[in-house]
Amino acid sequence: MNYLAHLYLSFKDEEIMVGNFIADAVKGRQMEDFPEKIRAGIKLHRLIDEFTDTHPLVEVSKSRIRANYRKYSGVVVDMYFDHFLAANWHDFSDETLLYFTRNSYKMLFMHYVLMPPRMKKILPLMAAGNWLNSYAKTDNISLALQGMSRRTKFVSGIENGGTDLKIHYQDLEEDFRKFFPELMAFSRSFLAKELVL
Repeated sequence: MNYLAHLYLSFKDEEIMVGNFIADAVKGRQMEDFPEKIRAGIKLHRLIDEFTDTHPLVEVSKSRIRANYRKYSGVVVDMYFDHFLAANWHDFSDETLLYFTRNSYKMLFMHYVLMPPRMKKILPLMAAGNWLNSYAKTDNISLALQGMSRRTKFVSGIENGGTDLKIHYQDLEEDFRKFFPELMAFSRSFLAKELVL
C-alpha cells in the first residue's frame, strides 16, 4: 500500500500516523530513537506491507500486469490500490478525502522535527501538491508513476502504469474491494494488541 492507505490504516491516532508515514525511511536500530507509539506505527507499516505483499488477492492483481512490470508490479499495484481507496473514499470514511488529507498534512508537520531527512523532503512536496487527494483521479496516478519511474535505478516501465490501470480497471477495483476490508481488520487487530483503540 502507499501513503494514503498507510495513513488511513492508522485510524486517526497521530503518533501511529507519524510512524506509519516515516517507516520506509527508518532503518534498523533507528527505530529505537522514536517514542513508543511512533515505533508501533513503524511496526504497523511493515506488517501492512508484508500482509499486502503476500496476500493471494494482491497476487491476482500483480499477475494482471506482471508481464509489463515484472518485479515492479507490486509497486504499481500499491499505487492502484491507493487510487481505489481515494476514488471510493466515501465507502470508508464519514469525512471527505480533502478534509482527511489536509488534517493529515497538518498533523505530520507538527511532528516534522522527528522525521528522517528523506521524509522531511517528501512531506512539503506532498502537501504542496496535495498528492494524497490527487490519487482519486487516474490521470494523477499516471503522473505519479511517471515521476517514480524517473527515480528507479533500472528500466521499470512503470511510467506506463496509467494505461494498464484503465485497461484492467474493473478487475483491479474488484480485487481491491475484496482485499481492503481484510487489511483493515488485520491493522485493527495489530493495534488492539499494541494499544487500546
